[in-house]
Amino acid sequence: MGLLVSILVSDILPIFAIASAGFLLARYAGIDVKMLSRVVFYALLPCLAFRLLLTSTATGPNVALLMLASVLVMGTMGVVGYAAARGLGLDGKTLRAFLMVVMFSNGGNYGLPVVKFAFGPEALTYATIFFLTGSVTTYVAGAFFAGSHRSKIAGALEKVWKMPSLYGLALALIVRASGHPVPEAILRPVDMLSDAALPVMILVLGMQLERAVWPARPWIVVLAVGLSLLVAPIIALGIAGVLGLTGAARQSAVILSSMPVAVITTILALEFELGAEFVTSAVFLSTIASPLTLTPLIAYLH
Repeated sequence: MGLLVSILVSDILPIFAIASAGFLLARYAGIDVKMLSRVVFYALLPCLAFRLLLTSTATGPNVALLMLASVLVMGTMGVVGYAAARGLGLDGKTLRAFLMVVMFSNGGNYGLPVVKFAFGPEALTYATIFFLTGSVTTYVAGAFFAGSHRSKIAGALEKVWKMPSLYGLALALIVRASGHPVPEAILRPVDMLSDAALPVMILVLGMQLERAVWPARPWIVVLAVGLSLLVAPIIALGIAGVLGLTGAARQSAVILSSMPVAVITTILALEFELGAEFVTSAVFLSTIASPLTLTPLIAYLH
């Protein structure tokens, strides 16, 4: 019990404290969450990805396995979600909204800080690779959720090539392959921006939660959240075992797979008209309930 309380206080509650500040900023100060999200997306996260990979000791095989694990976990959760949704008689837009909630976890705003606090910088590097792979897969899957809207499919796929973080990773790989050190005049601003990435991402999480509303069918939300928080960790542990992931790579893959519903699902739901009320409620409920599942999971992975 002492270990669980320690993990909750040191690894989870700091995130909720910062997210609460974001919630209050959105509620009472009128801060534009969309603009702040763009700052993270276009400036802070690319610098974080560049620095982490540049200084990483991660090996090639582990990186490839992490990328594969990210895709496999999301795909498996899609199959589980589809079976559950069809069992409930869901179809059309409701089915696609349900799948988004079950498949897409909040590896960025929430998952990366948790991994850093719980397992340290090495695990954070692996987590960043896992998260970025999941982000690409999310946009590709978003093309599927767009259904027959071809312009929206093209838009979803186009977002993949407009992810600055991917170019940050590519540049880091080029620098590492060349063997040349990065000039201090470039490295220092990159370091400062990357240091700002995680706290600002948590602020954005809190600002997004401020938009939550009560759903029309709460029992469906509860089921989707249950799959995200309870079933996903089991699937991630199984896939990590099959792929032979160990240590920090295993910890980061399992934790990011077990995160609450991704905030980006609210954006996709609005874009593709897939029940934004249901999706936003799932994001809120899963985030609030997540300490109950993450705390024992972190203890187990230690």
